Amino acid sequence: MKMRAVFQIVLTLLFSTFLLAGNVAQAQLTPRTVSALAAQPAYPQPLPLEQAFPFYVSAVSPGRYRIVWDLPDGHYLYRHAFEFTLSQQVDSEQLPVESLMPDGLKKNDQFFGDIEAYYGHLDIDLSLGTVPGPDARIFIHYQGCADWGFCYPPQRFEFLLNP
Repeated sequence: MKMRAVFQIVLTLLFSTFLLAGNVAQAQLTPRTVSALAAQPAYPQPLPLEQAFPFYVSAVSPGRYRIVWDLPDGHYLYRHAFEFTLSQQVDSEQLPVESLMPDGLKKNDQFFGDIEAYYGHLDIDLSLGTVPGPDARIFIHYQGCADWGFCYPPQRFEFLLNP
């Protein structure tokens, strides 16, 4: 009786294996369509710059400004790429602006090696060394990347202080 039960189990396992192998073979014979292949992009698509690194500038007090970034998941800004300058008139000399920046996340970047990066929410406070004139503008330089390996070119944004 025991031999018969063992024989039935072996037959059941063999039959199941043949059924499974038949399903696998049938799945491999299923034709692939162009639309099914096109539905899956080969590489992630980069976000437009204004969606990848959205920010706004606000006046805190005379001569003090705050720049706020709210970065989407998987995007970061390089601390070393930030630079802030002030120009009193359209073509005048650009003067450095003092900035107060928080510590970033230390990471090893595939492009720059060991760096500090900012993810998520970032506030940077600027303090002007002089009273801005009516045509004064701040130049904001920054650069960032997506974690999956796409880096945006360095950016330079001009913000008119007295619109």
